[in-house]
Amino acid sequence: MPFLHGFRWVIFEYQPLVDEILGSLGIQDPERQETPLESPCYPAEDDSRLLVLKEVLERERHSPFYQGGVSCALLKVAELGLVHAAEILLQHGADLTFEDPVTYYTALHIAVLRNQPDVVELLVRRGADINRRDRIHESSPLDLASEEPERLPCLQRLLELGADVNAADKIGKTALLHALASSDGVQIYNIENIRLLLEGGADVKAATEDGDTVFSSVILLLGETEGGEREEVRMINRFCFHVTRLLMAHGADPSECASYESLTHVCLKSFKLHFPLLRFLLESGASYNCSLHGPACWSGLHIVFERLCSHLSHSEDDSFSTDLLQKAETVLELMVASSQTVHLPSNFEINPDNCRFHGEKIKALFNSLKQLERSAQPLKHLCRVYIRQRLRPWPMDVKVKALPLPDRLKGYLLLGHGSSSDEDI
Repeated sequence: MPFLHGFRWVIFEYQPLVDEILGSLGIQDPERQETPLESPCYPAEDDSRLLVLKEVLERERHSPFYQGGVSCALLKVAELGLVHAAEILLQHGADLTFEDPVTYYTALHIAVLRNQPDVVELLVRRGADINRRDRIHESSPLDLASEEPERLPCLQRLLELGADVNAADKIGKTALLHALASSDGVQIYNIENIRLLLEGGADVKAATEDGDTVFSSVILLLGETEGGEREEVRMINRFCFHVTRLLMAHGADPSECASYESLTHVCLKSFKLHFPLLRFLLESGASYNCSLHGPACWSGLHIVFERLCSHLSHSEDDSFSTDLLQKAETVLELMVASSQTVHLPSNFEINPDNCRFHGEKIKALFNSLKQLERSAQPLKHLCRVYIRQRLRPWPMDVKVKALPLPDRLKGYLLLGHGSSSDEDI
């Protein structure tokens, strides 16, 4: 049916019946309300109202526009969360597959959008296709439920009712990728939606045809922190940290090459800006080389020294240089403490003459790594690597402090640095 004809059909043919059905319940069409729609406290579902509704449906059942009217009315009561009215409409022939002529959403989609979990359950139990995609955006009910924190009750109900958590649209986008893509860390803080999907079996290896992975949105958000306002940057960083921790806890690999970049690679390239997240990644076992192709693809050691030389060639500010060198040293220590042997990339050399400032300090860092690579690792280093690996996942410092060891050994396990927590992100 052509769009304009379908719209005209609603307005001029069965809309009067829709109005009469809603009027029997003492309510207006939600689209015609002057005030924003909220969860209403209508007397619409008391016994007397429902009896009037049944009388209207019996009286109008031979109308040529009955099927369209009662089905469209189902969309409206689903939007308002009127479970008993929806049940009566279904008993009197409302079509679960009926679509809104403008949005092409079914009653199930609309119930999810308005966070009406009881209506969602009714519709599914009465035969609505729980995985049905709309014809405009190809969104399933689970996709829509994943996108807003307010829809968490619907998301939980859909999963309990058997929605396919890994169903994907034609480009491979799953509900988890929808949830991640809709997040901006500031206005949409849907961490619980993401957690629920992961606990429900969402595949962390899902990827779209365009190459977007579960870390693509995190990488995009991190790019917005450069030059941003302090409070907004803090909120984005915290969101990215929590989401990354969830994804890694369910097996996501932040160092695996994607179509664009991996998360670890991005954090290494901007280790000063993303130091807390990079520290978490390395302490949680993320590879500091490409986990798919090895250091020939990209090497964290190479990136850190390259960035050090680049930054210190343009600034001689002491506070900036000191902070940058301290962070670089910590990152390098974390890399060393994560593996029993140190393997520098082949033909990897550093020319400190290319660094206008602090060349000697960079050379000293590099020489210490070269020395570690050439020498057999001492027992204390091997023990540190083993213990730190056994204490994963993060937070490392909390677990180290709980060990029955002298403070000096705890300091060695913690690389001599103070505690860290997600409050620092």
